[in-house]
Amino acid sequence: MFKSIKTGVLAAILISAAVIAQAQKKITEGILTYGIEYSLTAEQEPMAAVLPKETIVRFKDNLSKVELSQGPALIKILGDKTTKTGLLLIDVPIAQKQFAVKMSKEDMDKSKEGAPKFSDFKATGEKQKVGIYDAEKYTYKDSNGAAYELWSTTDFDLPEGYKEDDFKDVKGTLVKFTMFQNGVKSTLTLKNLKEEKIAPLSLEIPKGYELKTMDEIKAMQGGGQ
Repeated sequence: MFKSIKTGVLAAILISAAVIAQAQKKITEGILTYGIEYSLTAEQEPMAAVLPKETIVRFKDNLSKVELSQGPALIKILGDKTTKTGLLLIDVPIAQKQFAVKMSKEDMDKSKEGAPKFSDFKATGEKQKVGIYDAEKYTYKDSNGAAYELWSTTDFDLPEGYKEDDFKDVKGTLVKFTMFQNGVKSTLTLKNLKEEKIAPLSLEIPKGYELKTMDEIKAMQGGGQ
């Protein structure tokens, strides 16, 4: 039953870590919708059918929440962009099970282990629309020598703490970029930003959830229960 949860957790952590900003109009709460394209290795191809092609991120000040369905489970990841900590919630209605995993900064960083480091960001001066946003093209490289490009806008700004360290040299908010998480290469494109009031978010464990460690959740997945 928990066999397919691993890829869902992977995708949710990927998105929760991927919102990046440093721009002009300050937006403190709202909803971000991202489209996702994957570049999978032969070993990763079996997970292609279950990886989400789109995801929604709700944010309020320094907190964010990602929700997605994965097999029998509903997965939520709440993150604090300032402390870099999080809370993973897994609901499995068919089994009447609810699990919670507290994630430290170290836990969040583990998802990046082995990923190439990005550097050598250069603004090209090339401009185009990405969705409804005016964006500028940047080039960059990874520690393995591979070349990439991204698009960044200064049309709006998100709360402090939404900037990934690898992209700190990029001016503005990324609206299309490539990154790695848990060994998976993906390109995210911001499809929509809706500024609206968001219900309070919290990293407190909701009533009824059984506290687990990440290793215990992985053991469930491996057992295929």
